[in-house]
Amino acid sequence: MQSIWEKNAQLPTFEPLRREIRADALVIGGGLTGLLCAHELTQAGLRCVVAEAGHICGGVTKNTTAKLTVQHGLVFHKLLRRFGTERARAYLDANWAALNRIRALCQDIPCDFEEKPNYVYSLDDPRELERELAALDKLGRPAALAKDLPLPFPVAGAVRFDRQAQFHPLKFAATIAEKLPIFEHTRVLEVEPGRAVTEHGTIKAEHIVVATHFPFLNKFGAYWLKLYQSRSYVLALEGAPKLGGMYVDASGKGLSFRNYDNMLLLGGGGHRTGKPGTGWTGLEDFARRHYPGAHPSARWSAQDCMSLDGAPYIGLYSPRLPGIYAVTGFNKWGMTSSMAAATLTAALVLGRDNPSQAVFSPSRSILHPQLAVNAGESMLNLLTPTRPRCPHMGCALKYNPQEHSWDCPCHGSRFAADGRLLDGPATSGLIHDRAKRHK
Repeated sequence: MQSIWEKNAQLPTFEPLRREIRADALVIGGGLTGLLCAHELTQAGLRCVVAEAGHICGGVTKNTTAKLTVQHGLVFHKLLRRFGTERARAYLDANWAALNRIRALCQDIPCDFEEKPNYVYSLDDPRELERELAALDKLGRPAALAKDLPLPFPVAGAVRFDRQAQFHPLKFAATIAEKLPIFEHTRVLEVEPGRAVTEHGTIKAEHIVVATHFPFLNKFGAYWLKLYQSRSYVLALEGAPKLGGMYVDASGKGLSFRNYDNMLLLGGGGHRTGKPGTGWTGLEDFARRHYPGAHPSARWSAQDCMSLDGAPYIGLYSPRLPGIYAVTGFNKWGMTSSMAAATLTAALVLGRDNPSQAVFSPSRSILHPQLAVNAGESMLNLLTPTRPRCPHMGCALKYNPQEHSWDCPCHGSRFAADGRLLDGPATSGLIHDRAKRHK
């Protein structure tokens, strides 16, 4: 399965690290977040290198729907309630600044950048739209209420933001990467303040940014409790209508829509990794009912880290690890969040104040209902006696018949039927014959 982005973009390639080097900053992870962190640190005058375990943008970045928007669902009335006005405004302003920063970069990067309105729609609850509009007005970024949408089902309405955007993520990332010192096929095995050990060399750096999607240092930060992972699915449909904007269900469990070229990207089918879900089957059924003249030209899936309270974790990895930073938990909104993370991380490295520091701090309160869910899921699967088991923390894996993979319900690691590692936080695959035997 290849996303449409992989089919028409050429990413640069880089050699592995084979020696000891020194730098001001090391970024671990060569997805869009890692590349933007390295770009912003380099622009600030630091000598920065990137270590990527495989190919750059070979994980989540190539499977995004690539919407650039500050509307991360109907989140702002919730953020006001959880964090208060100052921090909720900081979240909103950080994403506006990130969108504008990407917009400025795209002026010099041919990446199919297009400004589009974004709509977060509700199927049946106009009151939640009213709450969101009131919250945005209070935060100084008023939005509009939209009633008539070009979707093939009735809605109660939508919150509309103008001057949002969409782009080709790999064309964008390719240009960013060309100007950076990157080492591919360079897996980091051990990290401590000031030093990272890889398979064939050591990188010494005063500042280290862990941009590996799910943080892999288990002894610090309790990210194995603060995060879970969620899968979602995309169909690229040819022969479907052009909708003139980007659309997403407010519930987070419905459908998303955007056009690219002559295709409609239909997304949905989301579920916690390791749990049952409808996957592409539900999307295909929807397309047959509502777009009978369309046919799928590509399909792919994505995985996202979900935080406890709806805000990413960006900042010091742990108070016990000076100079090491984490960027994770983007809650399915990685495009603007990746730039917000890069901007904040650069400020922290340079010792500059940033108004979004408190709302994104990984050390903020973890006392949220999702914590009990995550802890319960981990305990249940640790005690489940079946095999195969995840090498990350020992949870029992579940077979995913949609994607023919073994998935971890605890922390989201995934493995192919032959035992190859597909997604972290695990850093190694399964024993081949064990995975095959339990299929």
